[in-house]
Amino acid sequence: MHPNPVFHDQTAHDNIAFARERAFGILTINGDDGPLMAHVPFLFDEDAGHLHLHLVRSNPIARALKIPLPARIAVSGPDGYVSPDWYEVSDQVPTWNYIAVHLTGILELRPHQEMRDLLDRQSKHFEDQLTPKAPWKTDKMTPEVLDKMMRQIVPCRMKIEGVDGTWKLNQNKPDDVRLRAADYMDAYGMGSETRALAALMRGAKKGLVDSRQGSDRISQNRKDPR
Repeated sequence: MHPNPVFHDQTAHDNIAFARERAFGILTINGDDGPLMAHVPFLFDEDAGHLHLHLVRSNPIARALKIPLPARIAVSGPDGYVSPDWYEVSDQVPTWNYIAVHLTGILELRPHQEMRDLLDRQSKHFEDQLTPKAPWKTDKMTPEVLDKMMRQIVPCRMKIEGVDGTWKLNQNKPDDVRLRAADYMDAYGMGSETRALAALMRGAKKGLVDSRQGSDRISQNRKDPR
């Protein structure tokens, strides 16, 4: 997380809404030889008190969960390089704008009989975003193949104890400077989902950003390859 408080003005609700829409992040726990990491999709409970995910049974994190352990999930949003020239004012330096939300809590294994329900809920969450395509469902698989696959993965749940987010969008610059940089980001951005990042930069003012604007733009960009 960036230390400048101007980039931390989003509420916990906004950060959770962003993470809920993104639904994918880097899960980390402390291991004996350093951090253990896994890239995972996840789902929140309706009240965002817990999130649910699954791991391959052979994943080192799954193997470490003999007892519940502290964990963190880093959720990344749009990001992009900002050239000092884009500000069109003197004495500026390069930087990188980005959105990142960190979720901390306690991760635990869940009973394996919960795995089918979790898989069905996860697939439904993502398949529903592909309409009008008919959704894929686990009952399309032959029972023997599904059973074999299910034995290879384990369900996990993380109790959410902390939420923090960095929304670094040039809020520390005058409005005209920030908006010029946003226009250049839209036209020439180098990074990930730079059109969405430009939209968020335009909406940033005094450290406040409408997270729905970013989520809507990100969803559009996923469907629009331009």
